[in-house]
Amino acid sequence: MEVKYLLKLVVHFLIVLSCLGCKEIANKAKPIKIACIGNSITYGAGVSNREQNAYPKQLQAMLGDAYFVENFGVSGNTLLKKGDDPYWESNAYQEALEFTPDVVFIKLGTNDTKQQNRVYLDTDFETDYKELIQSFKNKNKDTRIVLLLPVPSFLEDTTSIWNPIIKNKIIPLTQKVAYDTKSEVIDLYQLFIDSPSLLPDGVHPSSLGATRIARRLYEAIVQKTAKNSQGFDLSRIAEIKQFDFHGFTQTDFQYNSNPCKIVEPKRIAEGKPWVLRARFWGHEPQTDMALLERGFHIAYCDVAHFFGNGEAVDRWNNFYKLMIENGFSKKVVLEGMSRGGLIVYNWAAENPEKVACIYADAPVLDGTSWPGGKGKGIGSADDWEIFKKMYHIASEKALVDFKGNPIHKTASIAKAGFPMMHVCGEADKVVPVNENTRLFEQKIEEAGGNISTIYKADVGHHPHSLENSTPIVDFILQATKRKINFATIIAPGSEYRSAAGWEEGKGWWYQMKDIDSLIRNSGKLDLLLIGNSITQGWGGSRTLTTYKPGQQAADIYFKDLNWVSAGISGDRTEHVAWRLKNGYYDKGDPKMVTLAIGVNNFAFNTAEEIAEGIALDIKLIEEKLPKSKILFFGPLPTGTKVDSGARKKYNKIHELISHLASKKHVHYYNMLKAFSDENGDLKKDYYGGDGIHLNPGGYNAWGAFIREQYNKLIK
Repeated sequence: MEVKYLLKLVVHFLIVLSCLGCKEIANKAKPIKIACIGNSITYGAGVSNREQNAYPKQLQAMLGDAYFVENFGVSGNTLLKKGDDPYWESNAYQEALEFTPDVVFIKLGTNDTKQQNRVYLDTDFETDYKELIQSFKNKNKDTRIVLLLPVPSFLEDTTSIWNPIIKNKIIPLTQKVAYDTKSEVIDLYQLFIDSPSLLPDGVHPSSLGATRIARRLYEAIVQKTAKNSQGFDLSRIAEIKQFDFHGFTQTDFQYNSNPCKIVEPKRIAEGKPWVLRARFWGHEPQTDMALLERGFHIAYCDVAHFFGNGEAVDRWNNFYKLMIENGFSKKVVLEGMSRGGLIVYNWAAENPEKVACIYADAPVLDGTSWPGGKGKGIGSADDWEIFKKMYHIASEKALVDFKGNPIHKTASIAKAGFPMMHVCGEADKVVPVNENTRLFEQKIEEAGGNISTIYKADVGHHPHSLENSTPIVDFILQATKRKINFATIIAPGSEYRSAAGWEEGKGWWYQMKDIDSLIRNSGKLDLLLIGNSITQGWGGSRTLTTYKPGQQAADIYFKDLNWVSAGISGDRTEHVAWRLKNGYYDKGDPKMVTLAIGVNNFAFNTAEEIAEGIALDIKLIEEKLPKSKILFFGPLPTGTKVDSGARKKYNKIHELISHLASKKHVHYYNMLKAFSDENGDLKKDYYGGDGIHLNPGGYNAWGAFIREQYNKLIK
C-alpha cells in the first residue's frame, strides 16, 4: 500500500518539477496531500463519468499540480463501527492512513441514518468519529481535519437514508465532534436543501452537484488566513462562559455591564473580518455559520430594548472600539433581523466609514409601522410605548416632527456608498414591506445608493433568512472583497446535457476530446470558433452532436474554409479557459479564432466577474495562438426586451470588456445593434424564445458578419 501511494506521489511531484523547470523552486513546492474520506457521494456514485467528475477529481482540477487530491470514498460505508458496512473495515481507510494527508475532508454519516444503524447513533457515533479523526492525527499531528455535514436526503422511505435523522441527529452530533476536537466543519446540507434537482435519485449529487461540493472545498483550501492567529483577547474579560455554537466556540461576557457574545472561527481569515449582529441571536444561523466557516467572527452586543436610539448607538460605539483594539477589521459587516434593522441603520448613519455592508432581514425601518402599527401592520402596543419612551416622544405633535428612523436617513445612508441587501417576505403583516423595505429601497435608489433585495413570495415575517444562504453569503464576501471569482478559476465542465444534442452518454469530456481530435486531424485551420451551445450549433464535422441549427449558414459562409466548431453547450468562461490551457487548439494553427462566451455565467457571476473571466479567455487565446486574429464578441446579445435584467447585465459586461479591443490581434464587436429591432428588442427572426439561442436566421446574420471580417483581416 505504502509503495503504491509513494509511487503516485513521486509521479505527481515529477510533474510539478518539470512544470516549474527549476529544482530549487520545485523542492519548496512539495504537493499538499488532500484525502477525501467518505461514502458513495465521495466515491462518485450516480455521477456521470465519475472518473473525471466525482468531487475529489474536480477539486484536483481546480487546485492544480501544487496539490495531490485522492478519493478514498467507498459506497455504502458507515462511520459507525457497528454499522452494516463500516468504513473502518475498508481497504480505502487503510490506504488513506498510509497516504498521510495534510488535509482530510471527512464526509460520512449518510448511511448511518438507515434504520438498522440508528440504534447505535446515541451511544457510538461521537466516539467512533473522534477515533477516526485521531487515527489521522496519529499519522500526522499537523493534519488539518475538516468535517463535511451530509447533504440532505429527499427520499421518502423512512427505513432508508432519511432526512429527519440527517438534520436532527447526524448534523448536531457531527457539530459536537467538531467542537470537542477543534476540527473544522463545512455545512453541505444547506448548500443543497433548496436544490433537489442536483440530487436526481434523492441522495447522490449529480456531476453538477459534485461541482458545487468541489467549489466549496476549493474555497476552504485557498482561503487566506490571518498571520496573527490571535482572535478576541479574552484575558481582558473578568468572567466568561463558553458554549458550542454549531461546532464553533461561543463566548458570553459582560462589557460595560452590557451582555455581549462572540463566536470565533477555526481559522481566522486574513484581515480579521467580523459581523456585528443585532437582535435574535442564534435564530436562523445559517448565514453566520457559513461566514464562520470562512474565517469571520460573529459578534453581538445587546441593545434589544432601545430600538436603535442614541443609547443603543453609544453602546455599539463602545463595543466597536473594543473590537478594533483587538485587531479586528475597521469595517464591520452589520446584520439586522426584524427590529435589529433600527440599530444597524441608525449606527451606520452615524458611522458610515466603519461599515463594510449591511444584511437586513425583514427589517424594521420605520417605528411608526412597527411597533407603532400606524400603517397596515398589526403593531405592538407594549413595544410602541417602550419605543416612544426610548425616543422621548411625548405627544402626537412630537411624533410628527420625529426623524429618528432609518427611513428618514436614506439620503445620508445612500451617500455613504456601502452595499446593502434585504431579504423580506412579501406577505409580511408584522413589518409590512411596502412601509419598510420597498419604501426604503426606492429612496435609496433615488439617492444613488447601492441596495439589492430578495423578496420571498407568499412568505410572512417568518421564516427569516434563506434555507440556502449562499446569496447572502456571496453578497457579504463580495462586499468585503473575499469572494472567489469562479469565472476565472480554470476548471473543466462536468455535466452531460441531455437536451444539448449530445450523443447519448457522451458528456463534456467526450465533447472536449472530440474537438481536440478534429483539430489535430484537420491540418492548418482557417477558422476556429470557440464558445458555448450557440457556437456548438454551427455543427460542422462534430461527431458527438446532433443539434446543428447553424449548419445551413455554415455551409454558405464557411464552405471554402477549413473550420472547426469548438463550442460546448453549457460552457462558461472557466470551462473555455480549461480547454484553451489543456486542449490541442494550437495544433490547428488557425488563421482566425472567434470567441463568443459568457452568457452561461449570468446565473452564477456578477457582470464584473464575467468580464474578468472573458479577459482570462482572451489572454489564454493570445498565449496559445499568438499568430491568430481574434474576432471577439464577448457574450452574444441576450435579453429579449431592451429593459430586461439580462440585457442590463449584458450591457454592463460589454462596457467592461470593450477595452480588450486595444490588444494587438483582438478585433472586438458588440453585435447588439445588428441583432436588435428598431425598439431595441432582439429580432424575433434571429432568436428562439429564450432570448439566448439563435435560430437559422440568426446564424445567417452572424455567419455573414464573420465571413465579412475574415475577408478583411485574413489576406
